[in-house]
Amino acid sequence: MKILFFSDIHGIKDNLIYIEQLINNHNFDKIVVLGDLYYGGPTYNSKFEINSIYVKDFLTNYSSKIIALRGNCDSDVDIKSSDFPIIEDLALINTDNIDIYCTHGHNYSYTKNSKINRKCVLVYGHEHMPYIKKEGEIVYICVGSISLPRNSTYSYMIYNDHTFTLYDLSNNVIDSIEL
Repeated sequence: MKILFFSDIHGIKDNLIYIEQLINNHNFDKIVVLGDLYYGGPTYNSKFEINSIYVKDFLTNYSSKIIALRGNCDSDVDIKSSDFPIIEDLALINTDNIDIYCTHGHNYSYTKNSKINRKCVLVYGHEHMPYIKKEGEIVYICVGSISLPRNSTYSYMIYNDHTFTLYDLSNNVIDSIEL
C-alpha cells in the first residue's frame, strides 16, 4: 500500500498544487489528512490568504481515497460542511503487518502517548515540525505542516513498502525509517 500523509493546511491553498502533482504522479491507495483543515484563527499569520472553500473542494475531489482526522482547530461547522467523513481522534491502518495509528497530535504524540502501548507507528501533525523518533516498539512520526511550518520547511510523508519517508516540497528527504 502506498499512502500520502500531510497535515495542518489551515485553509491555505498555496501548497495544495504541489500535493495535487504528487497525487497525479503517484498511485496512492490512501491520502491521510491529519487535521486542521480549514481554520486560520485570530493568531494566524496573515501573510497567506485563507480559502477554506478551495481547500474543502480540493479534498472532496479525492474523497474516495481520503482518511481525514479532526484537528484541534477544526470546528463542528467544518466537520458538518465537509463532503467526506472526518474522524474525531484515531484511525488505524494495518498494512504490511504494520499498525499505523493516525491522529492530529494534540491528544496523542511523542509526549502524549499514555494509551498507546503496543508495537505500532503513530503518525500525526499538530506540532508543525517534521521528525521521526523511535522509543521501544513505537515509532513516532510528525509529518510537520504543508502550510505553516515552525522553524522548518513545508513537509509531508509517503509510506511505501515498509518505509516511511518525510519530504520537503523540493522532494528532498528530511528523514526516513524502514520497518
